[in-house]
Amino acid sequence: MTVALPSSAWRVTAASRLAVLRVPPAVALSFAVIALVIAWSIVPGLFTSFDPVNGVPADKLLGPSAAHWFGTDHLGRDLYTRVVYGTASSVESALIAVSIGVAAGGLIGLLAGFLGGWVDVVLARLVDVLLAIPSFLLAVIIVTALGFDTINVAIATGLSAVAVFARVMRAEVIKIRQATFVEASFLLGGSRWHILSRHVLPNASRSVLTLAVLRFGLSILVIASLAFLGYGDPPPASDWGLLISIGKNYLKWPWLVYAPAFVTIATVLSINRISRWLRQTA
Repeated sequence: MTVALPSSAWRVTAASRLAVLRVPPAVALSFAVIALVIAWSIVPGLFTSFDPVNGVPADKLLGPSAAHWFGTDHLGRDLYTRVVYGTASSVESALIAVSIGVAAGGLIGLLAGFLGGWVDVVLARLVDVLLAIPSFLLAVIIVTALGFDTINVAIATGLSAVAVFARVMRAEVIKIRQATFVEASFLLGGSRWHILSRHVLPNASRSVLTLAVLRFGLSILVIASLAFLGYGDPPPASDWGLLISIGKNYLKWPWLVYAPAFVTIATVLSINRISRWLRQTA
């Protein structure tokens, strides 16, 4: 028998759905910033016509203007162009780092939380050891062992985030494993693989995906910091951290520092705002 809900109940349900879908202005602005950054990384040639490597010596160290939005550097290269072309390296490196963290950390947390017993004890102790080491210091150690390169920086950043993803996944799996619907599925004859793939993993992945968005912003910051210290690709690469590192040698012309720094900060803050909104609406 079908029970018809009163019209007022339908209105409340529709209103609640619209409230969930409504995006606050700050979040909408954050999405716009991230969309622009992604567009820069995919098709940088659409946003500038200057050469990111070869400059015009006569135009060196010009201030921001209509012709050069972020000014020019000590070699006469358009700084806005350098920032735009450096976006691809920063975004791709952060994606690689987050993918490594989600894959490795998620698998460790999933096995530890679902299997339990000695597997949980061993993996949990391994995660505790990794968490005892500051993530940035761990990334520096790893990239020093692998070699100075942007890809190696991304790998090091991803490996330093494995413990965080593992801990979150383990906690979510343990909580879901004890849920009533999981016990009911087990009593109905569901296999371990069925329960893991149909119930535990889909529900546990929600918190991990929200964390992945947050770690994406943090990975951009860590990668920029490592590039600032000289662990990334050497010039004429235009990673955001490298641009800030080069600009600090010319503090008399401050736009060489604040332009790439502003883009980095705006990107990271936008990602953090989106992550916080996703956590509230999940």
